[in-house]
Amino acid sequence: MPFFDLESRPALRPVPGVTLRAVWGERMLMSFLDLEPNAEIPTHSHPHEQVGVGLSGVFALTIGEETRHIRPGDPYCIPSGVPHRAVALAEGARALDVFSPPREDYQKETP
Repeated sequence: MPFFDLESRPALRPVPGVTLRAVWGERMLMSFLDLEPNAEIPTHSHPHEQVGVGLSGVFALTIGEETRHIRPGDPYCIPSGVPHRAVALAEGARALDVFSPPREDYQKETP
């Protein structure tokens, strides 16, 4: 399928205060992530390479031992296997993450 209606995609809620909608092809997956104010994605890692960009609001992103505030337009890259976490600031935030290869867990949860 070459086009998607993002709002009609099923919403996943991996942790409280976080909603994501994913679309994918054979070798990559895009995840639009909405973080409510002060929502936290706990420290985790995965074998997928992840690149992303802030779309709205601000969130603190920790990759390994380094933390930065991600604002709209700020890109980031999380290498495979590196621990990372994110915490939205008071206004909440939206980000776009791209994973390669596609995350199987997101695919399984999205029909």
